Amino acid sequence: MVVNTLSRSGEEAYARAVRLLRELGVPVMETYALRKPERLPEVVEEVLGGGCDLLVLGGGDGSVSTVVDYLAGRETVLGLIPLGTANDFARTLEIPFELEAACRTIARGKVVDVDLGLAGDNYFVNVATVGIGAEVTRALSPQLKKRFGSLAYPVAAIKAFFRHEPFSARLTFPDGDHDPVELERLLQVAVGNGRFYGGGLAVSPEAGMDDKRLDVYAIRMGRHRDLLGVLRYLRSGDFIKQENVHQYRTRRVCLETEPELPVNIDGEVVARTPQEFRVVPDALRVVVPPGSTAAR
Repeated sequence: MVVNTLSRSGEEAYARAVRLLRELGVPVMETYALRKPERLPEVVEEVLGGGCDLLVLGGGDGSVSTVVDYLAGRETVLGLIPLGTANDFARTLEIPFELEAACRTIARGKVVDVDLGLAGDNYFVNVATVGIGAEVTRALSPQLKKRFGSLAYPVAAIKAFFRHEPFSARLTFPDGDHDPVELERLLQVAVGNGRFYGGGLAVSPEAGMDDKRLDVYAIRMGRHRDLLGVLRYLRSGDFIKQENVHQYRTRRVCLETEPELPVNIDGEVVARTPQEFRVVPDALRVVVPPGSTAAR
């Protein structure tokens, strides 16, 4: 069991989670309370080197995104205790946020296979964004998260919107399932693997984590009243029906932008355009509640 104790509720949850899991019959052999998140890759490599069957991770989407780089393609199963600000990976898979219920899911749940997105050599679970999404990440300080919790995302989005400069993009599809497109005056391009990002905003109403597809959308700036229509439906995903939104489902997409821009992957800026994104089917094994229908 590895817990990021700097995640929003990590410190208080650590000892209680260990006790609950053991009471529920989960044979927790090793525990790590990390106060320095940068140690997470080193600890996960150490744990996997010892032949671990189940890795219980306590943390938010950033911690999950870091860990899947090491779990992708392995038999080791991920059990998740959501302790972050947004917890969009858990939301997509219907993993409960409440600590006791999350521990009960790990003890009594079922194992499913989920897809991962891949940007260059960076795996992602939720979404990769270019444009205002990366600007939101820069505005989303630890102080803002602590003060506003899940409301930190819309607060950061408002700040980012007033700083945003529209950009141009070219989307090409190596598998030939869509024609190339060139778009001007964009607010954002997003490439989604899961259904949710940004604290419960939906990539698309049909997006799923085991559908072997990425959901891609691009939002043009347009008129302010049109943009308000998009923002209104972001939570449900119905914004893709708006006139200034272009949406595609694909296995692979190449994105070029003018100017070159940072790429925000699961809340961390770790790459730049141009960038190719692709789906890696059934790349990760995860414990979900017995009644979850989010993946098989």
